[in-house]
Order: sequence, then C-alpha cells, then structure tokens
Amino acid sequence: MGVVLRNALVIDTDPVVILPGTDVLVSDGRIAAVGQGLTAKTVIDCTDRIVLPGFVDTHRHLWQGLVRSFCADMSLGEYLEHLLWPAQRVLTPDDLEIGTLAGGLECLASGITTVLDYSFSPTFEHAEAAISGLRTSGVRALFGYGEPVEAPLVPDDVRRAVGLAGGTVELALAPLGPSFSDMAVVEETWELARSLGLRVMVHIAGHEQPMSALRERGLLHSEITFVHGNGLPDDELKLVAEAGAGVSIAPALEARMGHGAPMVCRTRGFGVLTGLGTDTVTAVAGDMFSLMRATLASAFLSGGQVTPADVLRMATVEGAAAAGLADRIGSLAVGKHADLVVLRANDINLVGTHDPVAAVVTAAHPGNVEKVFVGGVEMRRQEVAGAVRDAAASLADRLRAA
Repeated sequence: MGVVLRNALVIDTDPVVILPGTDVLVSDGRIAAVGQGLTAKTVIDCTDRIVLPGFVDTHRHLWQGLVRSFCADMSLGEYLEHLLWPAQRVLTPDDLEIGTLAGGLECLASGITTVLDYSFSPTFEHAEAAISGLRTSGVRALFGYGEPVEAPLVPDDVRRAVGLAGGTVELALAPLGPSFSDMAVVEETWELARSLGLRVMVHIAGHEQPMSALRERGLLHSEITFVHGNGLPDDELKLVAEAGAGVSIAPALEARMGHGAPMVCRTRGFGVLTGLGTDTVTAVAGDMFSLMRATLASAFLSGGQVTPADVLRMATVEGAAAAGLADRIGSLAVGKHADLVVLRANDINLVGTHDPVAAVVTAAHPGNVEKVFVGGVEMRRQEVAGAVRDAAASLADRLRAA
C-alpha cells in the first residue's frame, strides 16, 4: 500500500535542492522514498507540478478570521484597545470553534500544513471548542493554550486540555510571559509547562531584558518559541541562540502595526532558529506566499539580505525547528510526516521559471495550490463560508456593544 507522486519537480529544503522528474513515495502517512522509478498501488501524475514540503506558520491567532481586516488601518495599540481586549469579554466557545475551523482551512488552502495556533482560552470549554475546530479542519497544529489578560491561567484546566491532544493536534502553553506579567507568575506558568511536557510559545516585547530575566531564573531553554521581539538588543538575541530556542517573526504584521525594525537578518545573523508567522488576518493576508515575499522585502529594508532559499527554509524546515518539530515535519526526509504541497507549475504566473525556488517564493500564490497532504491524506476543501459569515456578523455586533 502507498501513494507515489510521480514525475514532479521536487523541491526539498534540508538542504534546499531542486530535483526534476522525481517521485515521492508515501506509505503509512510518512515519506518512504524520494527518487525515480518508485512504485505504489496509487499513482498521482505530477508532470508539470512542483512538490515540496508543507509550509509551517509559526504564529497565528486562527480564530481571528472572524474579524478579517478589522484592524487594517490600526496600530498595535489600537488593535489591542478596539479588538483584542473587547473580544476577551465576548468571545464564546462557539465563536472559537468556527473561527479556528475556518482559520485551519485557510491555512491548508495556501499550503500551510502546520500552524502554531496562539489561541484564547479563558475556560476549558473555550480550549475544547478550539481544538475541535482544529481537528475538523485537518491541519496539523500546535495548539497554544492561551492565557487571558484579564484572568490567570487555570492549571487544572490546562491539565484537562492535555487529554484533548493527539493525532495531528499537540498542546503547548501560551502564557503572557516576562514582557507582560510579573516574574513570579512567569515562574509558575513555566513550571506548569515543564510538569506537563509542553512547549511554551510567548509574545515578547523589545523593552527591558526579558531573556536575561529568564536566564537568571533558569527558565531560558530550547522548548520556547518567542514571538516578535523586534526591539530586543543584540545580546538578548544571542541568549536566545545559545539556549536553542526559536523565534517567530511576522514581517508583514510587524511592519503594518509598527512593531519595530525588521527582524529577519538579525535573528538569522545570530543563529537563532527563525520561523515565519502570519499573526493575524485582521491586518494582513493569511497565506504563506504573501508572508515569504514580505520576509524577502523586509531583509532589504533592514540593510541586510536573505535569499529565496533562506526564506523557503524559514517557511518550512527552519520554521519547524523554531517550533520544536523539525524531527517530524518541514522537509522530505524519509520517515517524516508526509505533509506535502503540490503546485501547478504550468499556471501562467509560473510558466518560464528559471529558478523554481525563487518562483515559489516570489511568484506563486494560493491559486497555484492543486493538492495538499497532511500525514499522507489529501485534504479536501470544506465549504464553511456561510457559517463563518454568520458567526463573524454576530461577533461584530457584540464587539460594538462591548
């Protein structure tokens, strides 16, 4: 039993290589072989197709598809004041379920097969609903059990949520962290994550010295994915690299909401594992192609340079490493999960390509995505637009009244 994707232009990412006329064999949901002349019971002709590993979005608030483009002309402070704080008072478990489902499907539509969902979990019921939405969507996810600003995490609820993980959904802890809460609380939440074996994903601000504060308390380690941190000084970024932790940058959102100077050249220059994140579709596009282009452009704006191959790695295997998942996803290494994207290379915007890697990064778009596989299973498009539209209208009414 198995499936072979035959005669594709294969792009692998570790290292970045281009393999014309190549087959990818999938068996039991894993990559079984990459080569020529491979056979299987099921054959998918991928002539004039590009096959590459699924993209990894290392930071996203999936439910915010219900408030798409709500903050397109807002600063970070206005986003917090007019959307995030009011939403914490009115968002229901049902909102989270349909919003997370829609967000997961949006990811898959652009070839994002794994997403780190920094969710909002004021109650166990909210977390349960969001995880249900993830499962229904089919996207692979690291679900961040998020700490509300107006109330602390409830450890017993987090422990219960661990039992909801499994299959394509893993659990992480998403506390406020050292930039936004007292260090005594940070120590408690970090200990909770350690005791449950959970990765920590946390927003970080550039002021003060959050990495030094964590290191002094023995809390800076490899099982953390930091988000943003545009204003972090060099010595703080070096501490992240030394610890083996990851950083998720969101170049499009950070530019749009004024987080600070672009991060990509600085993080990679210091050897920090760097992944790419959409963050929120309230202000920017939700596809990885737009995000890769924003990353490429932001490097030049910061006076540095990254190549298209660098950007593709950040969107795949390096992003997986920044999320602690590089042993399972991000490349076509034998034994990894068969999370794959198939692009039509004969679409007009990709015809005439001289450098397939550069074309994926600079020219491709979600309309080129023909097939997406998660764990070797082809993801079929689900129609949820009506339910999302109704939920979005209801939430908008409640936000206006909040």
